[in-house]
Amino acid sequence: MNLLVSGAGIAGLACARELGGRGHRVTVVEHAPALRLTGTPIDIRGDAIHTVHRMGLLPQIRKHRIRMSEHTHFVDSAGRPVARLPLAEIGDSDDDVELLREDLLRILADALPATATIRFGDSVAALTDDGHGVDVRFTSGRTGRYDLVLGADGQHSTVRRLVFGPEAEHLRHLGVYLALADHPRAAGGEGPNAIHNVPGRMAGLFRYGGKAVAVFQFRSEAIEYDHRDPDAQKEILADAFAGHRSWRIPELLDAARADPAFFLTSASQIHLPAWHRGRVALVGDAGYSPAFLSGRGTSLALTGAHFLAEELEHAEEREHADHTAAFTRYETRQRPYVRFAQGRAHLGRDRMLPPTWDAMAARDEALRGAAPSDAGEITL
Repeated sequence: MNLLVSGAGIAGLACARELGGRGHRVTVVEHAPALRLTGTPIDIRGDAIHTVHRMGLLPQIRKHRIRMSEHTHFVDSAGRPVARLPLAEIGDSDDDVELLREDLLRILADALPATATIRFGDSVAALTDDGHGVDVRFTSGRTGRYDLVLGADGQHSTVRRLVFGPEAEHLRHLGVYLALADHPRAAGGEGPNAIHNVPGRMAGLFRYGGKAVAVFQFRSEAIEYDHRDPDAQKEILADAFAGHRSWRIPELLDAARADPAFFLTSASQIHLPAWHRGRVALVGDAGYSPAFLSGRGTSLALTGAHFLAEELEHAEEREHADHTAAFTRYETRQRPYVRFAQGRAHLGRDRMLPPTWDAMAARDEALRGAAPSDAGEITL
């Protein structure tokens, strides 16, 4: 089949790897000019470990394993450690892998077969499903016809909006925002990663892979803004931390203002009764974002891409390429993982963002009294 994948993130590249490796012709379109490599380390957990093993990528992924969370502390206004970030979420396995997002993206991109290509600087503008194929018009002015279209274009998916309706009908905001910025002046330094809280907010400095990243989280009701306007997003961050000058907050805000690749997103979930309609299906955050607070978005992207590719392959063998049956079975297999991940997202909010000074002190005291083997990891 001739397939279109919208989005060259983890879900999109995994789809291209899995579907192209099964002989389909896959075109990936990505609005950015290159792979977006920014972001804090991510985790591959639970059955997603078996998935990347089946994909033949587990040895490479393990070579890039890091253990950043073992060296992260909450600090007071003077930078003194007051508690250690817990190491492992209850129910997770020592086999789970933490690695840099950019490393996983490069592993997936390098593993693409010759049948899969990426077209940067382009994206879906309109599509028409006539029951026999999907006609697509791109923002570049190009057009194309595809047997299936897969939306792997993230929480603010264009494909989802065009096929399933406005984002507001499916998005559930969890009351938290995350922002990331490179901090090149702090790169190469030593010492543990640090997280500093003021009520309802956190600012952190994380060092890994030879770089330093300023990390922010803050509680807020949903904010209307242009998701592709970094200047507007920087103002949102500055407003959220206005009046807070303890620890290194002003320095980290300066780094955010100076970073042209600054990134801000909400902790939001996508809830849909079905992830397919006609010849279009959704994979990853586009269909079932669990919110970054869950620490399981990467795992869902990988299992979703693998299950979808397997079911399309089985449909070709058994049912004369009935994509509807394949999409339905993909959803049946993936739903339990999505329910589990979305149900865990609330656990990270109170740990990372205590709403009051008293709640912060209680959190620190509880963490100091917990044995390392008994604590739960919160993935930023």
